[in-house]
Formats: sequence, C-alpha cells, structure tokens
Amino acid sequence: MRSVIKGASYILAHTPDMVVQNGTTQTTERVVNPESEYLSNLPSHLRSFDDCLAYWPNQVYIGNKLPSDLEGVQFPYYDKKCDVTSRYGKYGQMMPEAELYLLMQAVDVFDLIELDADFVSAHKSELEANEAIDEGVMSRVKDGVSAEKVSSLIEDEGALGLYLDGKLVGCCKRAHEIDNNLSAEYMLENLASKATEVLSILEVVKKAGISKEDVDYVIDCCEEACGDENQRGGGNFAKASAEIAGLTNATGSDARGFCAGPTHAMIEAAALVASGAYKCVIVAAGGCTAKLGMNGKNHVEKGLPVLEDMLGGFAVVLTPDDGVNPYIDLEHLGRHTVGTGSAPQNVMQSLVYDPLEAAGLEVTDVDKYSPEMQNPDITKAGGAGDVPLANYKMIAALGVKKGQLDRKDIPAFAKDHGFIGWAPTQGHIPSGIPAIGVARDQILAGNWKRLMVIGKGSLFLGRLTNLFDGVSYMVCANDGAGMESQGVSDEEVRGLVAKAMKDFAATLLAQADAE
Repeated sequence: MRSVIKGASYILAHTPDMVVQNGTTQTTERVVNPESEYLSNLPSHLRSFDDCLAYWPNQVYIGNKLPSDLEGVQFPYYDKKCDVTSRYGKYGQMMPEAELYLLMQAVDVFDLIELDADFVSAHKSELEANEAIDEGVMSRVKDGVSAEKVSSLIEDEGALGLYLDGKLVGCCKRAHEIDNNLSAEYMLENLASKATEVLSILEVVKKAGISKEDVDYVIDCCEEACGDENQRGGGNFAKASAEIAGLTNATGSDARGFCAGPTHAMIEAAALVASGAYKCVIVAAGGCTAKLGMNGKNHVEKGLPVLEDMLGGFAVVLTPDDGVNPYIDLEHLGRHTVGTGSAPQNVMQSLVYDPLEAAGLEVTDVDKYSPEMQNPDITKAGGAGDVPLANYKMIAALGVKKGQLDRKDIPAFAKDHGFIGWAPTQGHIPSGIPAIGVARDQILAGNWKRLMVIGKGSLFLGRLTNLFDGVSYMVCANDGAGMESQGVSDEEVRGLVAKAMKDFAATLLAQADAE
C-alpha cells in the first residue's frame, strides 16, 4: 500500500513585539549591551500587519500567489507590494499578534498565560471571527485579569511580559520556581509553538476535507522541547496539540531532527500509513520564537524592516492510496548516512542522486526540487546568500560531472527545476516542506510528475556529534498502480461476504426443501 498527500496547510503569525521581547538576538543584546544603538533603533524597523499582508513571500506561503509569480517580482521584495493582501489563503492564513496571544491562552492547560481583561475584551471577537477557530477553542478563552495582577506576576514572580504595540497586555508565568526547563521563557516558547501548530492543524482539517474523528496519529516536528529537569525534551507536542484541536481519536509523538525534522517526520508518517498501522496521519509543527529577528542587526543596519517577524506553522495530511492524490515514494529515499561525510558532493550524491539512480531516473526527470526554502530577502541581507539557489547550483554541478547536464545548463536548471525561496527562517519551517501544497496542486493538475523534498540538518548544534544530517523523498503523480496492488477493496470484500452469505442461505434452503 502507498501513502498519499490528502492536503496541506501553512500559517503565519505576525509577532513584532515578540521580536523585541523574545527573539534570542534581542534578548542576548539586552544582556551584553542593553544601551545598544540596535535596540534603540529596532522599534522603528518593525512592520505593521498590513505591511506583512502586502509582502510577496508571505502571500506565496499561504497560497494566494504561486512561487512562479514571485519569479516575476524584482528583487528585493520587501519594498514591493503584492496586489493580493488577504490574510486568508488557499493553504492557510496570517494571524495578527493580538489573536495569537488569545490563542496561546486558549491552548494553555496549566493557567500559565494571564491576559489583561481589557485586552481580552477588546480582541476576543477578532479571534472568534477567525475562519479556522471553532467553538472548542473559543470556550477555552478566559476573561482575563487586572493590569495590576499582570504587573505583579512580572515583578514578584518572574513572569515574562506579553506586549502589543509596546504596551503590556499579559504575561507568561513560570511553571516551577527552580526547574529552568519550566521557566517562563521556555513556557512562552513552547506555548507559542503549540498555538501555531494547533492553528495549522485546524486549517489542514478544513483544507483536506477530513473529519477530526478520522485522524488517528499526529507527528510534531518543530524544534522546541518540552519536559522538566528529569526528562527534558520528553514531549509530547503532538498529542497536546491534538487535544486542543479536538482530534479525539488521535494519539501521537514528536520527531526531532533540527531543520531536517519535517522530512524525517513525513517519511515516518508515510511508512505508518503504508504499513496499515494508521489510516490518517497529520505531520505538523508550530513556530519558534527564539528565531524571531535572528538577522535583525543586519536588517536594521542596512535600513531594511525586520523581516523575521513571523512565526511559521504547517500541517500535512497523509492517508492510504486513493488512486488520485500524489503519493510518497518510499522505495527510493535519500539518506545521509553516518559514513557519508560532509563534503557537498557527498551530500548531494546521497540525498539526490542515490535515490534517482535507484529509481532509474536522471536529475532532469524531477520537475522541482525543494531543499532549504529560505526567503533570500532575509538571508542575503543577513550575509548567508541565496540558500535555495546555492543548493540548486550544487545539484546541477554534480549533474554536470555525471554527464546529465551541460555546464551551460546550470543557470537554467535552477530556474526550471528550482524555486525562489519564500519561507520564513524558522529553522524547520523552510526545510523542504513549503513546496508540498503547491506541488500537490500542480501534480493533480497534470503539470508536474515529481517533486523531491530535501531536508538537511546541523546535528553539531546539539554538541553531541559533528555529523551532518539529511533525508529526501519524492512526491509522485498517482498512476493508480498502488490501488491495483492493494488487491480487493473493503467495499469489494463486503460485497463478496454478502454474496457468500446469500449463497449459503440459498444452499440451506435448498437442503431443507430436499429433506
């Protein structure tokens, strides 16, 4: 049996105040240089929600524009307004900061988020009007507390403030007085990730046209860790998010692999469905507050707005082969093994060419490749260059060496088989997964046959190994062969059983008549 992609969702949450208060670049700066020019200039470089709605890469991310549309926009993108400015898109939505705070309070089951009552009163109706938010979520929104109570929790009990337009509107309390794993900082980080994951799941249930009761497994693949000092990172974001989203028949677990996490998770989910262990699996992740404003210093120094002001999220639904939706090819996976090494040629050989050669394909037989899809507006200003383009050049260069491409074809390869990056630099969020939605649509429309998703991760960040990491898989047009290999369908089995029972009853009647 094969696993198919039933639907995908992508969400963004605009968090300018969180950039200032919670991004690690800014929190570190306040410790080492609290009077820095960067911190004083930062507020004037923050974007409004309307600015973010008019930002081309954001509209591509939620599905109102195609990646090919972005190709026609002159770089850089931050000073070009998109002609579509809707907060809702084909794949999801953009959520303003006020709604995010209310959603964080709604997903909090330990009363850690306290919001000012006046703030709740002013913005509750906005969350209620959100197209993805249901009664189950709204019933969890509390009326709030006094402004004095919020200030007291911050001053006396180590809570972290939540701000809107620079004004204190709430706080996140610590969950333990001593355990640093349950500090207010980590609780806020985890609750923000959980909230954006819940929003992604609610969106994908609608987009895929499935029932919440159909979902029986969730895999979370964000880059956060929840647990106390005895089991730090023990999890489980997946089941916690499923609870709030109302997936009453689901269980789940977390998968971690730094930026490669979503690719590992998709392979695991596809294998679970293909094995018959579960029939409907959601792979999902919320955003990372630590990475907000990560390149903020460079952006401010160059006169740009702070472009890393969005928490990202996504969710993908996988189900058994229906003969229609594109399937994940589990027979030809790319694997960066322990023995692969970190040389670029070895990496691309293991992740791209090994699975292609095993499938009897050449590099041009894949319509599109989706590696690290970071938005170059962010990364070029931050000094990291155009990350997707660098990947395509490496893939093409190895293709030249193998005789599958001519050297003069390298620039065209990037255009014909690649994308311009459009995803926020949230670590796991750009890692291959942003192309799933558009690839599914293009494959169903008959425009593409294959997408290769390439996830890569930096394991050395954990200080346990210097190894690099990566896996890849192909999403392929459904030819119906998987349905044929499954043999008799459930409906056919029921028909056969009914016929057998009818024949048996007829036999008994005949025997009775004969007697």
